[in-house]
Amino acid sequence: MNIIEVKNLTRKFKELTAVDNISFYVAEGEVFGFLGPNGAGKSTTIKMLCTLLQPTSGSGRVAGHDIVKEPARVREHIGLVAEKIILYDRLTALENLMFFGSLYHLPKKEIKVRAMKWLKALEMDRWADKLTGTFSTGMKQRVNIARALLTEPEVMFLDEPTLGLDPQTSRSIRDFIQDLHEHGVTVILTTHIMPEADELSDTVAIIDRGKIIAIDTPKNLKLSLNKENATLEDVFLQLTGRDMREETHEEIPSARSGRHMFGGKSRIR
Repeated sequence: MNIIEVKNLTRKFKELTAVDNISFYVAEGEVFGFLGPNGAGKSTTIKMLCTLLQPTSGSGRVAGHDIVKEPARVREHIGLVAEKIILYDRLTALENLMFFGSLYHLPKKEIKVRAMKWLKALEMDRWADKLTGTFSTGMKQRVNIARALLTEPEVMFLDEPTLGLDPQTSRSIRDFIQDLHEHGVTVILTTHIMPEADELSDTVAIIDRGKIIAIDTPKNLKLSLNKENATLEDVFLQLTGRDMREETHEEIPSARSGRHMFGGKSRIR
């Protein structure tokens, strides 16, 4: 069963086409690695699927709901860990989670149960009553992930979840992503760390200049190079080139939408 279906999805910013007529699907319960150079269209696509940005044309469905016609229903089924950490430094870890849980109109007792459950799973429960302003970046990110899980989402969007973290914290978060996968949560993962994508992903899609240029299992993508001991990075560089990219449309703010969220076989159609 497909939990995400994208058909001819396009997003333009004036004369710039950030996402160009892409189509793909994500099977329920898989880790879907979504890779691309800076400015390739990754974040724009994620924002559209999370209902933070409306497409110019095309369609998308998440958990059976249309991203344009049923944005509230889509948000009931997803969690989002964006590149920017969304926490308040003057609140404790638990107070942050209690606050964000209240935005989902969850019962107070249920919020606390879920908050402590996810803090424990992320090895942050002993820091529950400490101010997040005193935390390292890695500690904040683990609380940030717990925040996105308060609604017990079916689909988790993780945008660069290990960016700038030390090896120990990165390993912990990768292990946690694998655990989510084993419990049937669908994970959409964007990362520039190729070994991370290779290790975690059931399927990898590579997007460049707004178009999906490859989609398959990491194993099949590596085999396609006909090179001994080929890596996913080799595939990525072969397809996207070695020229360095600067950030462009990926940095365009999504606030214009007026919504905020706290929360082997080819797949190309």
